[in-house]
Amino acid sequence: MKTFSAKAADIEKKWVMIDATGLVVGRLASLVAMRLRGKHKPSYTPHVDDGDNVIIINAAKIVLTGRKREQKVYYHHTGYIGGIKERSAKAILAGRFPERIVEKAVERMLPRGPLGRVQLGNLRVYPGPDHPHEAQKPEALDVGKMNRKNKRSA
Repeated sequence: MKTFSAKAADIEKKWVMIDATGLVVGRLASLVAMRLRGKHKPSYTPHVDDGDNVIIINAAKIVLTGRKREQKVYYHHTGYIGGIKERSAKAILAGRFPERIVEKAVERMLPRGPLGRVQLGNLRVYPGPDHPHEAQKPEALDVGKMNRKNKRSA
């Protein structure tokens, strides 16, 4: 029997919508990264974008366990000497783009390289309940019911 290798023309992409209200960030990100890569499918091929399109709504209502809300620090560099900047997770969640915490968590769980960047392009994150993808008829995925540890109260 030969090893199966999916071709780009044979791939069937679905649209999945996840409500992130009360979900733990790391657990949500690992599940979303697996969906974006296509590892949940029997036709998974490592060098092909086999994953689904994922929509995450209510990203501003995610939960960070422990004291991560105050202690977790996100760094970025301006490009100038000594230009390293830092922001806490609390400041990002209270700021203008709270969905960036979920985006960063998923981005860091995907492989770095051209294929990882394409797969990250299949992720759409929205801070509120509204999204412009009703025409794609996304099916709802209840991550909170998969494992009791996935959902926490704030």
